[in-house]
Amino acid sequence: MKTIVVLTGAGMSAESGVKTFRDAGGLWEGHDVMEVASPQGWQANKEMVLEFYNQRRKQLLSVKPNAGHTGLADLEKHFNVKIVTQNVDDLHERAGSTDVLHLHGELFKVRSTYNETDVLDWKKDLNLGNLCKNGHQLRPHIVWFGEQVPLLPIAMEIVEQADIFVVIGTSMQVYPAASLIHYVPSGKPIFFIDPRPTINERAFPNLTILSETATEGVKQLNDLLEK
Repeated sequence: MKTIVVLTGAGMSAESGVKTFRDAGGLWEGHDVMEVASPQGWQANKEMVLEFYNQRRKQLLSVKPNAGHTGLADLEKHFNVKIVTQNVDDLHERAGSTDVLHLHGELFKVRSTYNETDVLDWKKDLNLGNLCKNGHQLRPHIVWFGEQVPLLPIAMEIVEQADIFVVIGTSMQVYPAASLIHYVPSGKPIFFIDPRPTINERAFPNLTILSETATEGVKQLNDLLEK
């Protein structure tokens, strides 16, 4: 069974109603992203940061996977599908995908500010005074700007296994995630799905661009792979 590795970004979940800061001029739900997605923002106003993610958590509970998510899950009938996502939502899992790596963390998890490996499942509000077992404040389990991406080496190893590599809904401008395409084994086909593609077909050998949204692009991808 061939292995398909899929790298997904914010455009994957946009049609589910999950808003992205890149479509709003650097603002995320009205906030400067550095206020709510950086260690500096956390130190400046922990209460505001916690409330921001409480609202994101509530929003995520109100949305559903779209046809793009379910289309990727359907590919598991015929392929070994491994998803590496920059998204912090759980829509891939809810759609039925069984092998998902979250590069940038998960909205429904929190972690200790004392020990970053102390991670808890969390779907309710997170407030000042919610502490880990060692008595330290819990924070969102999100990789903020300026922080290391601890799962990047694992993602590189996954991409190196690809027989087919697919990029969906990401500008390929955010590093280090954008560097993953360089770990695709030589000669393997690459598909790039985005309504406003930021690369052209001369950028990589064996590259096919589908200038579509995630839902339509995944449908076209499935049709191509069936052939």
